[in-house]
Amino acid sequence: MVGAARPISLEAAQKSGQFIALGDLRGIAVDLRYASANNFVGRDVYSPMDCAWLHRSAARALDQAQRSVVQALPGHQIVVFDALRPHRVQIALWQALQGTGLELYLADPAIGSIHSYGFAVDVGVLTPEGRELDMGTGFDAMQDESHPEFEAQMLAEGRLSQQHLTNRQVLRQAMLGAGFSGIATEWWHFDFGNKARIRAEEVRVD
Repeated sequence: MVGAARPISLEAAQKSGQFIALGDLRGIAVDLRYASANNFVGRDVYSPMDCAWLHRSAARALDQAQRSVVQALPGHQIVVFDALRPHRVQIALWQALQGTGLELYLADPAIGSIHSYGFAVDVGVLTPEGRELDMGTGFDAMQDESHPEFEAQMLAEGRLSQQHLTNRQVLRQAMLGAGFSGIATEWWHFDFGNKARIRAEEVRVD
């Protein structure tokens, strides 16, 4: 296995056999926000790169999570907002947030984002009509209402509804049940596997 000290290009990662294209995952929608202007930096930071990929282990787990979502909410599907994020993009996003006080929403490139190894994914749920299931905030909303750690407080203050929390719980249970873990600050973000091991042993895509 190639260690993180020997990063590889996106093109090499795609040819390595270690990564799976999101388009090959049946029933999962793809809406990569950083491949559009619909993100916090307001511009496409991916094109012409094809970043709709995940490490095969995480991709298999995401497929399992999709089946769980369908069982809980027939006709619904997981939508991927972000998946494999090259390290060079992580640096650009970090620089865009420096000095804003919002740096907690990104992994410091000096440490490395699990997205850059293909083991992290940002997801939501689409209704049968193709609308995003209401989670109380949108993807990349950098505010307290987005934090799973504050959900009880947000509910008590009327800043989130019980339906918002119910919708989040469907997604969370599906992802956790498939082996992902969540984080305290973003309802949409999930990691697959042990972060320390991934950073030490897996390939980082630059």
